[in-house]
Amino acid sequence: MTTENPSLMPAAADMESGRHMSSNRQRLFVLYFTGVLIDLVVLNLFAEYSGKVLVSSFTMSLLAAILLQLLLKLTIALEHRVGAFFKNKPGALMTFLRFFCAWLVLFGSKFVILEALSFALGDSVRFSGAFHGIVWLVLVVVAMLVAEEIVARIYRRLS
Repeated sequence: MTTENPSLMPAAADMESGRHMSSNRQRLFVLYFTGVLIDLVVLNLFAEYSGKVLVSSFTMSLLAAILLQLLLKLTIALEHRVGAFFKNKPGALMTFLRFFCAWLVLFGSKFVILEALSFALGDSVRFSGAFHGIVWLVLVVVAMLVAEEIVARIYRRLS
């Protein structure tokens, strides 16, 4: 799918019919671009108003937001694959394993994310506090996901 007139931006789409056709790559770009911007805002708000999230510069927070967006999307994709593996198998044990493994992926990923941030950005982005900062990382990630969901719901309601 492509736009009917490639020279038009989405805001200038065919106003008479109200139609604008975009490609999957365009939709994916907007999804990730918006996600990174939301993550950037949330991360910087935590850095400004909390003494437990430290970011050395705007550039480092932008890099952290990009890395967080990528790692969160990978985590969610992995969690869905694990869930799908157990979903089609009958029995209470498989149901338990489905939820337990999904929780394990979601919980364990925070340690991977914390180490990835530390490896990629060093001391430029730090989470401190309980359990070597993992509690504050979880709070930031949950806030990011909630903010992304709120924006998505607002977007859907506007249609």
